[in-house]
Amino acid sequence: MELSDELSGKSNISKSLLKIKRVKIRMDIVTREKLESYFKVTQEALLEAKRSQENVDINEATRKHFIDTVERYIKDAEHFAGNGEIVTAFAALNYAHGWLDAGAKLGIFDVDNPELFAGVD
Repeated sequence: MELSDELSGKSNISKSLLKIKRVKIRMDIVTREKLESYFKVTQEALLEAKRSQENVDINEATRKHFIDTVERYIKDAEHFAGNGEIVTAFAALNYAHGWLDAGAKLGIFDVDNPELFAGVD
């Protein structure tokens, strides 16, 4: 049984998803839609962060969590690059470096190389 047969009795949303799955998405260019999507998510996250209360508990576990997150984003980037999804790989690397910059700025990492970390002297 094909997916289209399974969806024959489904909602319009499910039928729309079937049509989307048939479209080949380019992962080697940044489209206007992809950029707009990243802007939207980032702006929504910023608004939520601004509304949140301060929650600072920096310790060795925090440092390990930051490093683990960076390593996971780098692995994701390698995976995406290996699949030819270079735009997504580039995005994952930017996330990884953002975590490194944030860790440096917060003092989680004792670093001072301005060529590698934003906001350090």
